[in-house]
Amino acid sequence: MSTSTENYHHGSLRDALLKEGIAALEGDKGKEPSLRELARRVGVSATAVYRHFPDKQALNRALAREGSKLLGNAQKKAADTAPDLPTKFALTGRAYVRFALAHPVLFRLMFTQGEPVESGEEGPDPARELLTDITCKLSATREEAERLALQAWSIAHGIAMLMLDGRIPADDKFIDHLLDTGSLFPFQGRSSEESP
Repeated sequence: MSTSTENYHHGSLRDALLKEGIAALEGDKGKEPSLRELARRVGVSATAVYRHFPDKQALNRALAREGSKLLGNAQKKAADTAPDLPTKFALTGRAYVRFALAHPVLFRLMFTQGEPVESGEEGPDPARELLTDITCKLSATREEAERLALQAWSIAHGIAMLMLDGRIPADDKFIDHLLDTGSLFPFQGRSSEESP
């Protein structure tokens, strides 16, 4: 590519670098790109990249943040199809596992940063916000909502990792079976048979 730095305006170089970083994670080799590799892929100097990402850790954190946005979007899209809150709850968990299977390298990167990806100037984690919103509506107290959110996240994440590591089958119907919220979290007036 022969793109010059002048072709990028108003933060679009950073966006292009992140897009290429995600593409490297999703590519055939599925690996974290180096800063120099990103510079080559976008067609700018390494110095231009360092203005946005001073080191590999800064790049990885930004890629993890992008992954969180993509995950949040996938979960919201799934939740938006639900007729009620318990179904919405189930569908967001299932979307979480399916996202992990569709984006394994990005998903692992999102959770290997050494410290949590915190809310910063770019705003809160959309996946966490969606889960918190749903569990607050499903729970009588804030304490119960926080417990339910942590349980749900732990279960979905555990299933995703077991599937990614080949410990259990990465099967779509199996995801639905394992994330049967009626049996995991029995909601008032809802049996496991009614769970989607």
